[in-house]
Parts: sequence; C-alpha cells; structure tokens
Amino acid sequence: MAHRFNHPKPITTNGMGAVVTTTAPPAGTAAEQFALRRRSPLQRIQHLLHSRPAISPFLVLIISFVVFATINPRFASPNSLSLVLQQVAVIGALAVGQTLVILTAGIDLSVGAITILSMMVAAKVAEGHGVPGVVAVLIGIGLGLAGGALNGALVTRIGLPPFIVTLGTLSVFTAVGLLYTRGQSVQATDLPDLLNWTGESFAVGRFRITVGVVLVAVLYILVGFALANTAWGRHVYAVGDDKEAARLAGIRVDRVLLSAYLVAGGIYGLTAWILIGRAGAASPNAITDANLESITAVVIGGTSLFGGRGAVLGTLLGALIVGFFRSGLSLAGVDDQYRVLAVGLLVLVAVAVDQWIRRVKA
Repeated sequence: MAHRFNHPKPITTNGMGAVVTTTAPPAGTAAEQFALRRRSPLQRIQHLLHSRPAISPFLVLIISFVVFATINPRFASPNSLSLVLQQVAVIGALAVGQTLVILTAGIDLSVGAITILSMMVAAKVAEGHGVPGVVAVLIGIGLGLAGGALNGALVTRIGLPPFIVTLGTLSVFTAVGLLYTRGQSVQATDLPDLLNWTGESFAVGRFRITVGVVLVAVLYILVGFALANTAWGRHVYAVGDDKEAARLAGIRVDRVLLSAYLVAGGIYGLTAWILIGRAGAASPNAITDANLESITAVVIGGTSLFGGRGAVLGTLLGALIVGFFRSGLSLAGVDDQYRVLAVGLLVLVAVAVDQWIRRVKA
C-alpha cells in the first residue's frame, strides 16, 4: 500500500522548552536566490536596466555633462544650462505625448504637424478675429485633442497600423495648416499677451527659467504620476506589453489606445502655446524636425519601441541628453553635421541596448 508523505515542518523549541512549529521558506524563494547567485555581473546589469529603465540615460546625462564641462567650462555656466532648458522645453513636451503612444507599442509621426496646426489656428483666430487669449489657447488645445482623437480612431476602429495612420495624418494636418494660414507667420506683437506669456522668463538663483519650462515640468509630474499610480497608467503598460493578454485580463484595449492618442493630442495642443512663447511668433515652418526629435528623446530615455516598458522620467533625461550634446558640441567648435551624426549614433546605441535588455531571462 502506497503511503503519501508530507514534508516535515521544521521544529524548534522556545526558551521554555515548548515545541514551536515554523514554516519553511517557499522553494521558489530559494530557487530565485540560487539563480541570482549564478548570474554573471553583466546579467545583473541587464536585469537592473530592465527593472529601472531610467538608470542608463541618467548615467549618460551625467557623463556627457562632465565631459562637455571639461572641454569647455562655459558649458556648466548657469547661462548655458538655462539656455539648454529653454531649447529642450518644446521637444521635451512633445516627447511626453510620444512616450504615451510608444508605451502602447505605437508611434506618432504627426507630432509636429498637429502642434503647428494648433499653433497657427490659435494665433490666426487671435490676430484676425480678435478672439481673447484664453479662448485662443483653448482652441489650440482642442485642435490637438481632435488630431489625437482622429489618429486613435483610425488605429482602433479601422485597425490601421499606427505608423501608416500618423504618416498619413502628418501630410493631412500639414496641408490644412498651410492652406488655412496661406503660409504666413504671425508675429508676437500681433498676438494677445497670454499667447506670449510662456516665453517670459524669471530668475531662479543664477538661472533664467521661462514660464514654458515650468509648464513642461508640471506636465511631466502629472503624466508621470498618472502612469505610475493610476489604473489607467497600468492599463497603458499592459496593452503595450501584450494586447491579447490585456484583453483576456478584462482591459478594454481599444479604449486605452484611444485615450493614449487623445491625451497625446492634448499635450501637442498645449505645446503649441509653449512654442509661440519660445519662438516669439507663430510660424508654419517651426519645429520641422519635431517628429524625429521627439522619438529620439523617447528612445534615448529608455522607453522600448516595442511598448510596455519605460517612463516619462527617462524621456526627460533623453531630451536633456540631446540638448547637452548639441550645446556641448557647439561650444566645443564641432561642425553641425557632426552634431547630427552624434545624435544619430546615440539613437542606434539606445535601440541596441533596448534590444539587449529585452532579452533578459529570469
């Protein structure tokens, strides 16, 4: 007759001599500890970067700061650093929206087109129709929301790939903007004070910070909190990691995707306001490289192009890295073409590191 044996529980005695039964640690814990001890130093780094995507861009930012400050001490001056912050504010804001889309395993090539359309319409209605500044800003944000909603609807309702959808709407939004404005710019002197307000600067110690930079900082805090501490944020990560698994878990995948594009569009509309203050005018030829630069900031910041992994903190670091490289190489006297080359190499290295991190094994 076969007998069933149970693993005995470890017994100990307390100070009074009584028998006390204790529970043995789960086998899985011991196995995990054993596997951890067997990992090589390189594998431990791989696991660390997988669980903390912002570490690698933070290290690159620190190293680049030290190198450029050593080459030219002017780089570390408050004036130079203030200028870098002002320069990366627009791209940094756009990169927040791009991060939301990429976290869902999508991509948005219409970033710049939506922003320019929102900016030009807000400026034109204020200049030509006497619309108050508050209303003009709301119209610009509303157009951004509409552009994001259109992208999201085409992706979720019709099932088109995000790359194709945003490539098409890139041309549509650009053409609409040019037709509406007839290719004409609107100068800051013709705009209400509120539209130019984001370009006003104030002193913070030895630094000069613009209102636009403050708005971008608040934007990062709000979106970062939403992604890390709300059910919506967890759903965004789940959809990007595995749509089918998210659907089986009861997540309404299409609604999450649509909301990501919608929020991103609203961010682009807000960025249009920041851009007016930064440029001192509303021009249809502004931020011509915004699409690639926003993607560059996101990728360098450690967000995976395959979705499901990343954070807006990394995106902020990525935008600062690009700003540091351009400013630092400029102060070092490096030709502009080599600056573009350096940023391109950064993107390739970031994607290669992302691929390596994704192959992490438990």
